Amino acid sequence: MRSVLLYTAGRLAIFAATAGVLALFGARGFLLLLLALLISGIVSFVLLSGQRDRMSAAVTSGLSAQRDRLQRAKTREDA
Repeated sequence: MRSVLLYTAGRLAIFAATAGVLALFGARGFLLLLLALLISGIVSFVLLSGQRDRMSAAVTSGLSAQRDRLQRAKTREDA
């Protein structure tokens, strides 16, 4: 869960920084949001690749553990 929060915080920080820089250059309104989403998405794809991999591994292991618990509960219920 921690890795998911760190990745999300990183994405939001990159978006906020990008929006701030674009606002300084005069972008406003919908154009500001659109450009900030596009640019921050590209930047975070490059900068947060390691964190994204860690988040993916944590989510996958969490889902696997949940499936195992569900399977054990089904087996116990059937017995």
